[in-house]
Amino acid sequence: MQDQISNYAQPSALATNKVLRNTYMLLSMTLAFSAICAGGAMAIGLGRGAALMMMIAAIALVWFVLPRTANSSAGLGVVFLFTGLLGASLGPTINAYLGLAGGAQIVLQALGGTAFIFLALSAYVITSKKDFSFMGGFLFVGLMVIVVASLGGLVASLMGVNVSVFSLAISGASVLLFSGFILYDTSRIINGGETNYIMATVSLYLSIYNIFVHLLHLLGAMNDD
Repeated sequence: MQDQISNYAQPSALATNKVLRNTYMLLSMTLAFSAICAGGAMAIGLGRGAALMMMIAAIALVWFVLPRTANSSAGLGVVFLFTGLLGASLGPTINAYLGLAGGAQIVLQALGGTAFIFLALSAYVITSKKDFSFMGGFLFVGLMVIVVASLGGLVASLMGVNVSVFSLAISGASVLLFSGFILYDTSRIINGGETNYIMATVSLYLSIYNIFVHLLHLLGAMNDD
């Protein structure tokens, strides 16, 4: 009986390791591609209007195209297109920070902070193999709260209300929220809850992307920019 349990567990562990390995490999490639696209957008001076359109197109890909292609090779092309669009959409934002005094340092600190958060949390989950699936409901509710709060802040700012402190609070909460998503998503891979490495890559990429953007905002505010 013990041998039978061992035989069942071994293929499961091998499958989990394969998903984890493929996820990290694809994630590293998409992050590099995203960085190249961001650099290209910065070089040509991409405007904010075009960046917004790219972001909307990326969201449409995730919502309407990726679910239909995630189990085929076409899903890989969708993932690269999605991450490329989001990377390029960051071009105007990064250029704006680089144009400030000490802007290059702010961008590097945001990159370093994002890398540290991702690597530290991922290493903790992988080594501890702790199950963070219980966080799913809390994270979803937190995401909805932040989306609604962000929309409310946008409306208030359009009406001329100063929402700078409120905006910083949202960025701080977002860093914590998407750090939680890294724990949750990595845990699902480790414990067999996520078996599709394409979907796992997109989930982790979105967490990294959002942590970087909100860290950039926080660090810029700390430097009075």
